[in-house]
Amino acid sequence: MFKLRKKERREVLRITEYMVSGGAYFWSGYATFFVCDQVFHFNLWWAKLAANLVGWLVNFGLQRYWVFNNPKLAKHQMDVTIRYIALTAANFLIDYFIILGLKSAGITPYIGQFISAAFFTFWNYIWYRLWVFPQKFPRHKRTNLA
Repeated sequence: MFKLRKKERREVLRITEYMVSGGAYFWSGYATFFVCDQVFHFNLWWAKLAANLVGWLVNFGLQRYWVFNNPKLAKHQMDVTIRYIALTAANFLIDYFIILGLKSAGITPYIGQFISAAFFTFWNYIWYRLWVFPQKFPRHKRTNLA
């Protein structure tokens, strides 16, 4: 029937793991948003920020050490972490404005988060795969100043 090569099977497995870890990120953040919004009555900015902080902690661990686990990345932990933080900061702003725009259009943030998550599911996989957790890091050229 339909057989995948080893490399293709590995990518299908990675995408499956990515979806599971993305679900952990989404639901931990969604629950945090609910508590911040309904219990503590935070405004949208602070509720989204708290939700994302919880989700980011869950997500980084799962993405780095499970989905994109690569022993070669251990030598680049600082680079990986900085890249993750940079992408995550940009994502937070994009996500916030998606949710705010949808809220302005009459869509509750509870539904808006599902819409935003659909976008970020594809967006983040590409960034994680190619830039944050790459298979190979570019070698830094050393210069001799002697």
